[in-house]
This record gives sequence, C-alpha cells and structure tokens, in this order.
Amino acid sequence: MRYRIAAAALSISLLAPLGTWADTPPAPAPGASVPNAAMPNADAAAKHAKRTACRKQAKDKKLVGADKNTFIKNCLAAP
Repeated sequence: MRYRIAAAALSISLLAPLGTWADTPPAPAPGASVPNAAMPNADAAAKHAKRTACRKQAKDKKLVGADKNTFIKNCLAAP
C-alpha cells in the first residue's frame, strides 16, 4: 500500500510541470526589440535604485522625520 501511494505521488510530481509549458509565451526572435510593456521589472528596478540612492543621501545628510520624507520626495521627483 505504501508503494502505491509513493508511486502515485511521484507520478503526480513528474506530470505537474507539463501543464505549465503550454502557458509560457514564445520567446521573441533574436535581434527583435521588446516593448516596454513586456519589461515592467526594468522600470521597477530603476525606481528602486533611485529611491535607494535618495535614502542614502538623506542618511548621509543625517535627515530625520518630515525633513527626510520631504527630501526623498523631492529627490525622486528630480530627473
């Protein structure tokens, strides 16, 4: 009985990834440009990097409280 349960669990675990392959979109052709809508992580990463830099500047200036928040807000708004 234990072997049947183990065999069933193994079969299910091996078959589970097969369903996910059909859901993945095809890769773009080499050399083709990818639209910005397809790369939301790049924009999020850039925002995160800028916010991290602004927070480091605020820390270096030893700003706290409302002054720190205002500085970060203005820093993020700057180009």
